[in-house]
Formats: sequence, C-alpha cells, structure tokens
Amino acid sequence: MNKNRIDLRSDTVTLPPQEMRDAMSKAELGDDVYGEDPTVNLLQERCAQLTGKDAALFVPTGTMGNLSSVLSHCQRGDEVILGSRSHIAIWEQGGASAFGGVSLRTIANEADGTLPLEQISLCINDDNVHRTTTKLIALENTYNGQPLTPAYMRMVKEIALQNGLAVHLDGARLFNASRALLASIDEFTAHVDSVQFCFSKGLSAPAGSIICGNHEFIAKARRIRKALGGGMRQAGVLAAACIWALDNMVERLDIDHALAMQLAQGLSEIEGIRVAPAKHRTNMVFFESDRADLSVQELARRLRDIGVLVAVEGQLGIRAVTHFGLTTEDIEEVVLRVEQLMGVPASL
Repeated sequence: MNKNRIDLRSDTVTLPPQEMRDAMSKAELGDDVYGEDPTVNLLQERCAQLTGKDAALFVPTGTMGNLSSVLSHCQRGDEVILGSRSHIAIWEQGGASAFGGVSLRTIANEADGTLPLEQISLCINDDNVHRTTTKLIALENTYNGQPLTPAYMRMVKEIALQNGLAVHLDGARLFNASRALLASIDEFTAHVDSVQFCFSKGLSAPAGSIICGNHEFIAKARRIRKALGGGMRQAGVLAAACIWALDNMVERLDIDHALAMQLAQGLSEIEGIRVAPAKHRTNMVFFESDRADLSVQELARRLRDIGVLVAVEGQLGIRAVTHFGLTTEDIEEVVLRVEQLMGVPASL
C-alpha cells in the first residue's frame, strides 16, 4: 500500500497479485455464450462441487448474480422476504422490482445480520387474492462483516420448507464467514436453494461472481444473464483469476481478519473513538467519534485529508475494511494517524 494513502473503503480495491495475472494470461479460451470456454466451464464445475449444487453460472458482478437469482425464483408480482439493510434491498437499485416486478418485503436486521425467525413467519403471505405471493427468502452472509451460522440458516430453511418457499443466499463474502466460523462452504449452502458469491472482494480477482443451484434454476439464470447483458465471450481470462483465487486466496483471509482485530483493538484505545463490538469479527471494523463536535461525516472527511480512506455506512458509523495488500504496519499507521487526529480540535 502507498504509505501516504491507506485505503480501507472496501475489499473491492484489492489488486490481483502477479501470479493471478500470469494465470489469466495463460488461460485456455473459448466462447462462453456458446458454453465453449473451457476455463469458465472448469470454474463452474468447481463451484458447483464446492457448494454441493448441481450447476453453477459465472456472472460479471454480484449484483447481476443476485438479480438473476431472484428473477429465476420469482415471477412478476411475487414477493421476496429479506433484511431491510441487506445489499439486495438498498445497494442494488431495487433491480428485482425495477426489472422483474418483484416486491421486496423487508424485515429489520438484527445487529448480527439475522432476521428474527418469528418475523419471517409473520411476513409470509397466505393464499389470498388481495396479496402478493411470497416465493423467496433472501439472506446475506456476511452481513456487515458478521457471519450467519449454518445453524441459523438451517432454521430459516425449515421455515421455507414448511411454506413452500425457496431460499437464496447473497454470499458475497461467504468465504470470510467460512474462515471465521471454521465451517466448510457446503455447511452453509446445504440450507439454501441458490447462492451467489464474489471473487472480486477479499479473493482479489479483478471481476467475477458465481451463482449455484439446481439445473432448472441455472438454466433460467443463464437466460436472464443474457437479457441483462451479462453474456461474455472469452470470459476464461476472468475465470482463470477466480480459479487461482480459490486455490491461493481463501486461507489468507485469516490475515485480513487478524488485521481487523488489530485495527479494532488499536482504535478502541484512542480517547474519543468508539468501536462497535463484534461477536465474530471478519474483515470489517465500524467506529465513530463520541465527541459531540465531530460527526461521522466530518470524521470521515478528516481521515481522508490525512490519507486514510474509509466509508460511511448509514447508522453504523464509519466502516473500515481490511484486505489483501494491507500489512500490520499499515494498520499501525492508521491507528497512529487517528490518534493524532483525535488530539486536534474539530474546528481546526
């Protein structure tokens, strides 16, 4: 990292290591719209096996993966139950409604990202001509860095089965959850009908996400991907990066988690800084000033001025995300800069 500019805005700012770029340059290619790119096919086969699903589909982005999944499960006029602060609900431009006519029935997320089970049951519409048809429950893992446990996901799936619903998992950072809870990927995906996860965040690929499910679901999603403009041709260049990431970048997520712990501990020792607690900390730290003269927005602005880039996340305060490319020295430098900043009056 540039010592004058330490970027904690997101793990999407990661750059692919040289070995990943080398793998991209050597990828065997074909036309994926015809299903003839061998590297894409290999990635899809590996991800289907990893998640315990029948098939998988490579898509350019997580947003397209989630949208394709929701539209594959639901028809126009159907409804999906999901968290009020979930990525699908607030960070994807309401695509399920805009492009698919699917209603979003939101439930307030608990601090750990779960949706209260009783609230899920209450939000399932009965068979009534006046009401939309509930078709899907969507979960997110991790949620603001908090991993949902396989045990919780199993209970959600039981509710879904009792009511004839499907479950989709926005698992953009599912590998972080897996490493934090020491659970295999299929321990999570066993309890969902479809899953999306990203390679362009902590796994450091330049682009690409995958969705997995049964054959019928993937066949529908393939048609939707094409309609959304996601049919790529020699996409094996990107798929090769994702395969390399699966082989080399998953276990090193533990380093990101350790850096987040280091950051949280260091910030918590600075007078005037309040760090949000986390039962299981992955790669995100949320904090704010407890000084009345220093708002979240102003603190983020002043951090930017001293070369520490962060994000402001709604009611949660400032979000700092650790990722590939950062070192323990970078985190020490961040803590030092914040400590120095907090010693200066906000009016200066």
